Amino acid sequence: MEGFSEFEHAVLAKLLAGDHAVLGVLRAQAQMARLASREYTGAGFFLSFDVPPEAPALATKNFHFGDVTAAIDGLRYGAGFVVFVRNGRLDTLEGYSYEEPWPKEIRSFKLSYQHEPRGLSLPDPLTSAT
Repeated sequence: MEGFSEFEHAVLAKLLAGDHAVLGVLRAQAQMARLASREYTGAGFFLSFDVPPEAPALATKNFHFGDVTAAIDGLRYGAGFVVFVRNGRLDTLEGYSYEEPWPKEIRSFKLSYQHEPRGLSLPDPLTSAT
């Protein structure tokens, strides 16, 4: 993953961890992806992915998920994250705080799932529902 910070890489790795076939395809895309853009909103960020055409794609075109949270130095209430898939490919990673300014620099953080065991609901990788 070219162009991503250590924190961004860790968040994406946590989001894409698991045995579900959809996560496997998205991990393969992430390994080939480059950072297309990074936008800070004041309360979080948006990262846009550049996934090459030769990367595997999902039949399920458009969906999103996010069950990872972070305890971050400088954020009293922590942060959450959502991955957006468009046209069967990683499109955007959103990070957000809970009505707090996003820290200028992230030095210390701890990632976790919203629920343990993880109960992530993902689409069937072989169907083409949008």
